Amino acid sequence: MMVAELNKLEQAARVSMSGFQEAEPPPAPRSSHLTVRLGAIALLAAVALTAAWQLF
Repeated sequence: MMVAELNKLEQAARVSMSGFQEAEPPPAPRSSHLTVRLGAIALLAAVALTAAWQLF
């Protein structure tokens, strides 16, 4: 079989199975990303304060 025929067969299979596929899970909440960002900012602030304290 040629690649084009395989692509057509795959597409037809996806279309025929689309009614049987489970719905995709909802995206992860953005709050987890916010927590990681806040943690990173707090860590950077602590490093900056420690460096500044060592200089003075």
